[in-house]
Amino acid sequence: MKKILTTIFALVLAIAAGAQTLNVQVGNVTYMFPAAQTGEMTYSDGTTLTVMGRAFTLADITSMTIDNSTVTDNLVSVSYSSAEATVRVAGNVARYVEPTVSGAHVSIAQSNTDAVDGDEITYQLSGTSSDGEFTLDGSYKCTVSLAGLTLTNPSGAAINIGNKKRIQISAKQGTENTLADGTGGTQKGCIYSKGQIQLQGKGTLTVYGNTAHAIKSGDYISVKNLTLNVLSAVKDGISCNGYFIMKSGNVSISGTQDDALQCDLDGTESTGETADHEDEDSGNIYIEGGTLTVNSSATAAKGLKAEGDISITDGTVSITTTGGGTWDSDDAETKAACGISSDASISIAGGTVSITATGSGGKGMKCDGTLTVSGGNVTVKTTGGLYYNNGKTEYTNYTGDTDRIVSSYYSSPKGIKAGVKDTSGNSTAYSGSIVISGGTVSVSTSGSNGEGIESKNTLYINGGTVTVDAYDDAINSAREMYITDGTITVTAANNDGIDSNANLYIKGGTIIACGASGAECGLDAAERYSLYITGGTVLAVGGSNNAVSTASGSQCVLSTSGSVSAGSTVKVTNGSTTLASFTIPSTYSTSGGSGMGGGPGGNSGGSRNMLISCAGLTSGTKYTVTAGSSSTSVTAATTTSGNMGGGPGGR
Repeated sequence: MKKILTTIFALVLAIAAGAQTLNVQVGNVTYMFPAAQTGEMTYSDGTTLTVMGRAFTLADITSMTIDNSTVTDNLVSVSYSSAEATVRVAGNVARYVEPTVSGAHVSIAQSNTDAVDGDEITYQLSGTSSDGEFTLDGSYKCTVSLAGLTLTNPSGAAINIGNKKRIQISAKQGTENTLADGTGGTQKGCIYSKGQIQLQGKGTLTVYGNTAHAIKSGDYISVKNLTLNVLSAVKDGISCNGYFIMKSGNVSISGTQDDALQCDLDGTESTGETADHEDEDSGNIYIEGGTLTVNSSATAAKGLKAEGDISITDGTVSITTTGGGTWDSDDAETKAACGISSDASISIAGGTVSITATGSGGKGMKCDGTLTVSGGNVTVKTTGGLYYNNGKTEYTNYTGDTDRIVSSYYSSPKGIKAGVKDTSGNSTAYSGSIVISGGTVSVSTSGSNGEGIESKNTLYINGGTVTVDAYDDAINSAREMYITDGTITVTAANNDGIDSNANLYIKGGTIIACGASGAECGLDAAERYSLYITGGTVLAVGGSNNAVSTASGSQCVLSTSGSVSAGSTVKVTNGSTTLASFTIPSTYSTSGGSGMGGGPGGNSGGSRNMLISCAGLTSGTKYTVTAGSSSTSVTAATTTSGNMGGGPGGR
């Protein structure tokens, strides 16, 4: 005892003489007390030494030394080296931090409930271990700084945060950091936090999820600046509750066996988007900047999947899905892959979105609510065939008639789909819609039964540039369709160019709609409904076209036929004045066509029925329509009599 007292007395004198730091080592943990902060040390009961509020049992102390090392307040450093780890704790937070070290497995209990000296505690992790972990419990927000860390935990999560507060996980600039967990464990992710995770920093973080998710939060996840690579996950790559927001950085997700990025509600009712996302529980995904790249090969997996809304306002989003469809025995229906999928609505106001789906039944974008494009550049390409499965028989490229097949038995490959048509009750109910008012939308579908843009309710095009090259209908709506502005160029290889299953209203814009041969139309409104043209510059080409009905302010139309081919020009002139000129899309094919005069079995070769409308036409006046090398004199009218196609088979 006398020796211990003498040692403590000598240390006190040394500190007073100007030495910088008192190091108290307990096993693999060193507590570092700066001389300027240490003040009075107390020794009591013959067993306990207290420094800056931290009590040490003398029997636990491995050594006490003094040196000139510099201490950074609020910093706890964890260094991994193969099978062991060492911890260094700044003196001003020593009373709040209780580390436990077993080999390279580090567990820390943090007890403060408020900021320490005006700041939060930072845990800086560095080094390498193939059998280690970092576990943290507490009740106040903190930062986990990755400073060149390669860490694998074969028996659980590499980073496991039991703290339900906001946790920043930051990769220091210029550092490479890699985390992996083991297989067959009970952990929810390689990185797991009960609370909110803010992923940030200007370094690089690579994550492997070998049991469940790669990154899992019980609350929201945000990404800023970080370069994040998720290279594998048995479940989702990134999974969270509340909401997900990406502000900047580079995120790449691949090798997942379920959805790449999924966000669910934490509770049972959505708060919707809140101011500054305060206490938000919406299930929403927000992409506000940065670059997000997804490569998904899992069956029926989604690139982005939200229980709430998905909003893209800036940044670059590139998604590729190659997984096929599957039969879901629990829901008794087929499921297929999709680039962006929302149980609510999707909104794109800026940025660049590119989606490719090659699997059977795969879709580009779909939502149950309203899909809105008001800006940005959207490109969607699907090449998979129709997926059919009734729980007994599977076809990955079904080409038969689907009219008499229960809809839950098949998944059609579509470019963009929105809304829900519910026929489960006594009457048909519709919800959701598609609204395009700006930006550029380009859709291509080459697989069987692949529609380009489909709304299960109404569809509005009020601006922007829309280009569709589809196997099936290029643009389709289950209810009314309204076109008031924009530049729309569509081709359909086997069905209608623009197909509305209720009234179709064209009030403005520039439209080139090319349908297939026979009964298929360039413009088609369903039986018992009508096509109204009151404005715009319109060319509809097909084996037939819907009759035009008179409405207040109707614009005159020209109805004729002629030889058209990809890249050829269709022009309307009045003497030397050109009223309208159209270029047939390079994607349009007239091979195999037949029929004349709007019914099945007419136009041969490249000859197609044409419906033209533009400003400057006067009823009863003859105009010259030039299609390719041939010209025809056509009289303008405010309506066309009979049905120039528009019957069954156009839908």
